[in-house]
Amino acid sequence: MYYIGIDLGTSAVKLLLMDSDGKICNVVSKEYPLYFPHPGWSEQKPEDWYEQSMIGLKELTEGFDKSKIAGISFGGQMHGLVILDKDDNVIRPAILWNDGRTTEECDYLNNVIGKDKLSEYTANISFTGFTAPKVLWVKNKEPENFAKIEKMMLPKDYLAYKLTGVHCTDVSDASGMLLFDVKNRTWSKEMCDICSVKPEWMAKIYESYEKVGTLLPAVAAELGFPETTIVAAGAGDNAAAAVGTGTVGDGRCNISLGTSGTIFISSKNFGVDSNNALHSFAHADGSYHLMGCMLSAASCNKWWMDEIIGTKDYGAEQKDIIALGENHVFFLPYLMGERSPLNDPFARGTFTGLTMDSTRADMTQAVLEGVAFALRDSFEVAKSLGIKIERTKICGGGAKSPLWKKMIANILNVKVDVIESEEGPAMGGAMLAAVAAGEYESVEAIAEKFVKVIDTVEPEAELVEKYEARYQQFKQIYPALKPVFEIIK
Repeated sequence: MYYIGIDLGTSAVKLLLMDSDGKICNVVSKEYPLYFPHPGWSEQKPEDWYEQSMIGLKELTEGFDKSKIAGISFGGQMHGLVILDKDDNVIRPAILWNDGRTTEECDYLNNVIGKDKLSEYTANISFTGFTAPKVLWVKNKEPENFAKIEKMMLPKDYLAYKLTGVHCTDVSDASGMLLFDVKNRTWSKEMCDICSVKPEWMAKIYESYEKVGTLLPAVAAELGFPETTIVAAGAGDNAAAAVGTGTVGDGRCNISLGTSGTIFISSKNFGVDSNNALHSFAHADGSYHLMGCMLSAASCNKWWMDEIIGTKDYGAEQKDIIALGENHVFFLPYLMGERSPLNDPFARGTFTGLTMDSTRADMTQAVLEGVAFALRDSFEVAKSLGIKIERTKICGGGAKSPLWKKMIANILNVKVDVIESEEGPAMGGAMLAAVAAGEYESVEAIAEKFVKVIDTVEPEAELVEKYEARYQQFKQIYPALKPVFEIIK
């Protein structure tokens, strides 16, 4: 049988076809526009997601026996607000996870309602990227649109709704809305009341590996798939990537170097750090996880290469970088503000330490190191909770760079395991579909069988020492510049 994973990303939808034994049979990617109507805003049209996903599904399965397609599931960009009217039409473009317009609403939630109450109700505090402050923004700034709302959903759940007609979500993605009681895996009545969200707007909640329905007859006919094709709830992109990398069970770690960057730590037990610097979410395996999320990771390198240097040959730009741990140039990777652990939408990207002898290679190195240093900021919070992490898996576009993996191993002083398949959320989605279809009994069982480590990047004592000194310097830059960011916002 075949299983399809749909990774609904920020720049493209990636679709993966997998057989019952975990063999990847085909991968297709389809891009769609990203809109920035005002500085700090970030939007997409949900209709584009569905249109490109349908085109991609047809291309993905061309030449394969479509009668053997047994299940579909998702990994999706988190936190985005999709609102539908009474006729199921999209009311306005989706406000995305990396949108920074909701500073006033976040201030209201964190400082008027209070962080302690938010943490009590949801296990998290408000960040500009989360969904609840977006709801308040629509209520405050677009009351005519707010009045039309009949259904509210997350990006991947819009695809599930279009495919099945079922208004659904999963526990991992719902955890990032600030409307969900993570500990008890249910909607928070208190937060819904605070945000004027009606219960009937909200989706039915499923575990990530649960079946939510089957394809609508018209959709099945258009795709040539069986009407019995199961659709599973799926997961937020980071939880789905964690499934795809085998970061399930207790005490496992994964670093994702995608558009955003994350450190993801799976746990059998629910837990929250005292400052809510890390997100505490439900996991796709039925348990919980802690996550530190930076808004710009591999996208920093893409920006630097594409927009500033003007090259697509990323590898060539990295080949002259040899003096690791000795760079005098630092880069703050806060091109879209920052979430974990700073929670500062006004933070900005900067180069610091430039001199007349600074080179293009120094600046490229600083971009890569700056992302790794910022990941370590979240890693330090996890260590403060007594969590001991000696190794991590890695995925995402940035994970294809041997140099970047070496930097991360030495800046975090952990072993970095490279897995055979780096397909991330799409692979995780396909695996969740296979569990939902009964092919495997649990997420842990399928991960144990499918995920294979093929290489490990070991930290080197001398480099670890050098990077420790550099990290201590890096840590001083943001606090020194924070007052400046507040002036120039």
